[in-house]
Amino acid sequence: MIKLMRLEWKKNNILKYARNAAITTAVLLLFLLMAAGELETEETVQSYGKSMLDMSVGLFVHMSYIIFTGVMIAAFIVGAYEKKTINLMFSYPIKRSKIILSKIGAVWLFNFAAMVLSKAVIYAVLIATRSFTGISAAGFPIGEPSFWLDAVLSSAAMVSISFIALPVGLKMKSSKAAIVAAVVIVCFTQGGIGSVTLANNMTFYAILFVAAVISVWLSVWRVETRDVM
Repeated sequence: MIKLMRLEWKKNNILKYARNAAITTAVLLLFLLMAAGELETEETVQSYGKSMLDMSVGLFVHMSYIIFTGVMIAAFIVGAYEKKTINLMFSYPIKRSKIILSKIGAVWLFNFAAMVLSKAVIYAVLIATRSFTGISAAGFPIGEPSFWLDAVLSSAAMVSISFIALPVGLKMKSSKAAIVAAVVIVCFTQGGIGSVTLANNMTFYAILFVAAVISVWLSVWRVETRDVM
C-alpha cells in the first residue's frame, strides 16, 4: 500500500501540492498576523474564556485544507475516472479496491500532515512575534499536550470529512463537482444554523465523520466488478 501511495505522489507531482500548501500557509499567516492585535488581547481571552485568535487559526486552516483536499481528490481519484486513466491501473494484477484505497490514503496522509504542519508553523510564528503583535500567550498553551492533541484530532477530522466530496465527484464523473462539494462542506462544517454554531461542534463532526467513512466505503464498494467505462 505504501508503495502505491508513493507512486500516486510521484505520478501527480506531489511537490507541486507541497508548494501550494506552503503558499496557502504563508497567506493565512500573513492575514492572521495583520488581525492578531485585534483578535487576541488579555481582555478578549478573559471576556470570552477562550482564544479568539486560536479559533481563527483553526477556522481558516480548516476551510483552506478542506478545499485543498477536495482539489486533490478531484486530481488523484475523480480525474483518473474522468480521463479514463483508471482503466490502465485496473489492468494491473492488483485489486481495484487496493488501488482506490492507495489513492485515498495518499490524499488523506498528505493533507493531514500539511494541515498539522501549517497549524504548527502559524502557532510558532504568532507566539514568536507576540511582542510586536500584542497577542496574549495565554491563548496558546503550546506547552500542554491537550493543545496539540486537539490540533491533531481536529486536523484528522477535517481531512476525513472532506472525503464526503468523493462519491459526489465519482457519481457525476466530474472533478469540478468534487471541488464544489468540498466548498459546500466548508459552508456546513465551519458555519452555523440559526444560533447553533457548527464549528467545533463535536457531535456534528462525529456525524460527518461517519458520513465520510460511508463515502469512502461507497467509493470502493463493488469496485472489483463495477464497469468503469
